[in-house]
Amino acid sequence: MFTGLITDMGEVLETDRPGDLRARIATGYDVASIPIGASIACNGVCLTVIETGTDPRPWFAVEISAETVSKTNIGETGWPVGTRINLERALRVGDELGGHIVSGHVDGTARIVEMHDENGSTRITIEAPKELARFIAPKGSIALDGTSLTVNAVDGARFDVNLIPHTKSVTTWGRVAEGDLLNIEIDTMARYVARLANYG
Repeated sequence: MFTGLITDMGEVLETDRPGDLRARIATGYDVASIPIGASIACNGVCLTVIETGTDPRPWFAVEISAETVSKTNIGETGWPVGTRINLERALRVGDELGGHIVSGHVDGTARIVEMHDENGSTRITIEAPKELARFIAPKGSIALDGTSLTVNAVDGARFDVNLIPHTKSVTTWGRVAEGDLLNIEIDTMARYVARLANYG
């Protein structure tokens, strides 16, 4: 489990496909503290660490199944070398829950359709798949590329979020542009509420 609070920006150092996609990702984490088999959310995708190293700088490696590639924005780019990605280590008992509960199981992708600056922040309009849009509500939580964000407004399948300068400086949100595809994970509570409503 994760919180959607990004704690590092990684950089893809290398990818190959011996079978499933394998990626080696540079990180600011102390890799000596990352056990093999640990879970790390990479742009919101929960991936398992299969190897670590420190040459030429600290890194960890993950394998990504074809199913995961097809359901996430990894499938659009294949994660070229140099790609920056949001990282979060798995939640530990006693950690502060400052975002919301995020599983790292991406529901699909959503596309940025508009961006503009607003009082020092950046307002971003995103279009979600229709089958996911019904779970998105104003003032609700959403995870986009692994980042816990609050939904400001909803208009059909489109919704808005606001990014403050700090968030843009410590995550990949400072690099996004109109047309970019984002990993989206719906708030688990919204799913349960919708499920209960169907049986009400």
